[in-house]
Amino acid sequence: MPLPHVLLSAAVSLDGYLDDTGPERLLLSGPADFERVDEVRASVDAILVGAGTVRADNPRLLVNSAERRAARVAAGQAEYPLKVTVSATGELDPAARFWHTGGDKVLVTTEDGARRARALGIAAGIVPLGNVLDWRAALEYLHDRRGVRRLMVEGGGSVHTQLLQQELADELQLVLAPLFVGDPAAPRLFGPGAYQGGRLRLVESRRIEDVVLMRYRPTAPGVGERVAAADRHWLALACELAELCPPSETAFSVGAVVVAGDGSELARGYSREGNDPRVHAEEAALAKVGPDDVRLAGATVYSSLEPCARRASRPAPCARLILDAGVRRVVTAWREPDTFVPGADGSGVLAGGGAAVVVLDEFEGRAKAPNRHLEG
Repeated sequence: MPLPHVLLSAAVSLDGYLDDTGPERLLLSGPADFERVDEVRASVDAILVGAGTVRADNPRLLVNSAERRAARVAAGQAEYPLKVTVSATGELDPAARFWHTGGDKVLVTTEDGARRARALGIAAGIVPLGNVLDWRAALEYLHDRRGVRRLMVEGGGSVHTQLLQQELADELQLVLAPLFVGDPAAPRLFGPGAYQGGRLRLVESRRIEDVVLMRYRPTAPGVGERVAAADRHWLALACELAELCPPSETAFSVGAVVVAGDGSELARGYSREGNDPRVHAEEAALAKVGPDDVRLAGATVYSSLEPCARRASRPAPCARLILDAGVRRVVTAWREPDTFVPGADGSGVLAGGGAAVVVLDEFEGRAKAPNRHLEG
């Protein structure tokens, strides 16, 4: 199911703490960064915090700039993003500022939590999603029922930890403050547990007064049919590569990326690359990887169009090339239509060879875009 783009936002001390144990909130950044956060809030559809943050910080989570709020309204959006909190127990203070400022609010909870929240008189839409909290179900609800495409998560540490460990975070915006806390009783940003392997990619680093903003994205693919946030990034890149294809009236424009299990990009390619009118995207990408590269066994091939099962221009179709390379996972955006090959079923060939095939059809429109001239 499609999910929102999940953006984790946090500020930490040099030793990784979100706060100290004093009675007042520790301010880790300054006015310029607060202004940046306000800009990010204005750009999203919803802002989420855990119940612990509501209890400890009593936040309002508003877009403070009147100009930004006016721009949202002019663009047909609500003045304020939807505010979301998540609580298994539903035991929250009905007088908290979270409920009484800004626009619409949602409490995502369990069946038991919903009963408690209603009894307390919580002023929000109360959404029970079963007997236990399920982050994927919560994100699916926000996407499908509330139209949330971009979700900003502002804490706390346990929420950030769970979303990262469950491979549901698309981006981490981390502000590093030039101070130490050093108190083991203080809250930390990330907790212990099993995180997805591989290095995150640094996509931006920026000084803001005396703090540093660092933006990271996960890179490691999912495993088997399990979809990780990085799968969406790599498939989006494959769709971008499809736009580089020289136009053709007799073949699709397709982009492909080969990614190792640790998130390292092994190769990329696109249809008709290098002025070869017959080369396919997956073929072009795999040709750039040594056949003895042991990383292929744990790699994922991302292709904007389902790899072909039959072709006249080469001895082996792309589905067979993928299997012969030792790759056993493919993520694609669009099943091959009957335009050139009736009954094409590259996914069936791949599955028959032991490969997992994942179709992220929310990217289908992007995959089709450079092929619109072939429709009809």
